[in-house]
Amino acid sequence: MKYNISLIFILLVSLQLVSAQGSIPQSFFDGKSIVFISTDPAARPVMTWQEVADSVHNSLVSAGGDPIAYFELEKVALSEAVQADYAMSFQQRLVKNIILVTRQKNQMSIHVGPFSGDRNIIPTKSLYGITAADIGAATSQFASIGENQPTQNILVLEVPEFLNISNTETTSNLKFIPQNPLNLDVFKLGITIEGSSAETGLLSYFRYDMYGKSPEVIMAEQAAQKAGIEQVLKQEYPYEIEWLTEVKSEAELIQDKVQFLLVKVEGREADLMKSMGLEPKADESSSRIVVKYYIKLLVREELYIGPEWDADPDWRVALNNFLKNLKK
Repeated sequence: MKYNISLIFILLVSLQLVSAQGSIPQSFFDGKSIVFISTDPAARPVMTWQEVADSVHNSLVSAGGDPIAYFELEKVALSEAVQADYAMSFQQRLVKNIILVTRQKNQMSIHVGPFSGDRNIIPTKSLYGITAADIGAATSQFASIGENQPTQNILVLEVPEFLNISNTETTSNLKFIPQNPLNLDVFKLGITIEGSSAETGLLSYFRYDMYGKSPEVIMAEQAAQKAGIEQVLKQEYPYEIEWLTEVKSEAELIQDKVQFLLVKVEGREADLMKSMGLEPKADESSSRIVVKYYIKLLVREELYIGPEWDADPDWRVALNNFLKNLKK
């Protein structure tokens, strides 16, 4: 009887250490995959994202995948314009799948989904995935997928490859303009709430600092975020706005007189500046994580970042700076 109780306890602990959700897409076993890595610098042992890629590569191959290139998630998820450029390159390489590896302080997750073929990169947040207590348990569990599953991926890389996407590979029309948009007083400014169904930044959900938040925490953060934005807008933005909490097409938005969208991006300051066509700062502050706002003009796919660089680690300060610069 004691043995049975002990066995049940061990099984329960094992289930807590490794969990899985959804079903893996069949294209994983017959098509190229791109891998995004997001790793918490506070996780132990300390590992760079490239070292995490080295640690997971063999398990992805053993599972039956064909990972052809690895990228740091935070650099790709900087903005929709950056994602659009990467998506164009992935289309040219005939990529079928996206693998997301998220390493946090107390757990490790690996998710797989189909490549959406557009700037969103993935079609939904609800992807097949496994979560385990550490990198060893996660990679071991993921590798076991291939034990009873035939794969068509034969000629695969023996070691991970880290690619740079060149400008010649991208033809995205989404480009940043260091000016202010016109006619803000004529049309509505649409504002999305992070985490709502209207938000398109699906990749950011798998960042180490975002993944796994409870619905209660997300709702509380959204409420605080909306209240904070409203407070800044009342002081600095005199024109009409519209809150966007549900998915709408651009045609539907334009029909509702919403021709502008306020977009928030977050990342290392040097990476953001470079992605927006600006010369990155040369001092130590270039490595800090900052928030930058810009306005997207829907009818012409133009992205206005304003006449002055106004990013800041505090999103309230960044938004206040951006709205003040709109008056220049």
